[in-house]
Amino acid sequence: MTNLLKIFWFKKLLAIFAGACMTLSYAPFNYWPMSFFCFAIIIWLVKPTDENTTVKKSAQLGFYFGLGWFGVGISWVHVAIADFGGLPLIISLLIMLILCAYLALYPALAFALSCKLYQYKRPSSSRSKYCLLHWFSYFSICFILMETLRGIVLTGFPWLSLGYILTDSPLNFLSPIIGEFGLSFVVLILSFAGYLLFQTKQVWFLLASLSILFITLLISPYLSNTQHQDKQVKVLLVQGNIEQQLKWNPDHAWSIMQKYQDLTRKNWDVDLVVWPEAAISKVEYLAGDFLTQLDSAAAFNNTALITGIVDYQFDTKAIYNNLIVVGKRNPDSKQGHYHYLHDNRYTKHKLLPIGEFVPFEDILRPLAPLFNLAMSSFSEGEAIQKNLVANGLNILPANCFEIVFSHFLRQNYQTNSDLLLTVSNDAWFGDSHGPHQHMQIARMRSQELRLPLLRVTNNGITAVYDPIDDIQQSTPQFETNVLKTQVKTISGDTFYSQHGDKPMRFLLLLIFLCAVLATCKQIKTNQTLNLAQTK
Repeated sequence: MTNLLKIFWFKKLLAIFAGACMTLSYAPFNYWPMSFFCFAIIIWLVKPTDENTTVKKSAQLGFYFGLGWFGVGISWVHVAIADFGGLPLIISLLIMLILCAYLALYPALAFALSCKLYQYKRPSSSRSKYCLLHWFSYFSICFILMETLRGIVLTGFPWLSLGYILTDSPLNFLSPIIGEFGLSFVVLILSFAGYLLFQTKQVWFLLASLSILFITLLISPYLSNTQHQDKQVKVLLVQGNIEQQLKWNPDHAWSIMQKYQDLTRKNWDVDLVVWPEAAISKVEYLAGDFLTQLDSAAAFNNTALITGIVDYQFDTKAIYNNLIVVGKRNPDSKQGHYHYLHDNRYTKHKLLPIGEFVPFEDILRPLAPLFNLAMSSFSEGEAIQKNLVANGLNILPANCFEIVFSHFLRQNYQTNSDLLLTVSNDAWFGDSHGPHQHMQIARMRSQELRLPLLRVTNNGITAVYDPIDDIQQSTPQFETNVLKTQVKTISGDTFYSQHGDKPMRFLLLLIFLCAVLATCKQIKTNQTLNLAQTK
């Protein structure tokens, strides 16, 4: 093995393998300890204290690691491109390769930058245990910084962020304290601790990390004061299982709406009914009669209904992906409250590139059907919007892709929010691991805010999740079905909902400053030694 590691192409293959195995850490596999093993491998390959390590080699290994990580992890994107994009197989594979190569640039930059900072003035002795710790200080900051940029640049694509790995692990008690952002740092710390243990036989860093985690576990009840209330909400989640090819076919619009109505008719005896994203396949202005009847039916049965619907405003030519509430707004309401453009609605803000808007559309749309999909010209709503109010419940909404953005959800969170609702249409991704990853991300948002989660999709995964009991109820995928159940409400605010990522950002800044001071001290020491040798 030692001889093979001297061959750089073998290191590249091993980096790709380690990245590809990262997929096993996420849903639906959930082998979360695998991530520590994968990162230990890539740290071992880079060997930052090795005199032969260069910034260029670190960048290359980081790139190949990212290529394996995203190439396998988001392979479900290819299902949408191949099945609905109308492109030849070779072209769709090329587009996937370009996407994965772009995403792989972020870990490549993290490794390159950390190597550059560490080697700026390399310590005179690289055998000290503190040299590796010095490098890791830079690496952890650089990696988290690049992950943050990945969630911002070009509208952001923070899918497969490291923190999601711990969503279903025993370490998820940290979610309402430090959020997914902080959990990403925990993954890096434990990976580095594993590397030190198995490569250099140093156990001190692992023991220190576990001690901090144990202390945090003990004080966690005092940081996030949340608990179940006596109040329970009876909900009905409707999964229509509409084929994507029929979704926007005008000839099937009425039959689709009728299907959702029929699935609901026998189950009105609930506090809240939810239909998925764009369940009503007519634009809101043209579906007025249907919505008025639905409003009256929900109010007559003492409930409220939330549905996804597209709104096309003829005067401005703007088109919005909305969630609207019909039926009772408050428990004491005597009748429904719906009318066109009423204020009890939510307009999607975070739009999915290509799927919901096309950048440089004048250039791209003529090239291929992929850039001219139905409903790919949406306008975005406001960044901060009021919670939906349905039968007295204050509901924090997130429409499909939006659930990936933790900061976005937190800025729309209110102390009186009762439920977290996310709707989606994952039919684009077929029988892949994409919908399972999407559900895992939604569970993380629920854990961060300690809000009961309702997730309603066209063909699954439709589910209810309790973040305190850590229990999920769901319907089978690819079936027409309903989920009728009771949800326990939760009172109180989490540490994360009140402070967000600020404490973790402060901690990372402090670590970075300590690393810089250590570098400056080493530079001064090296200068002193050089001066002494000269004399």
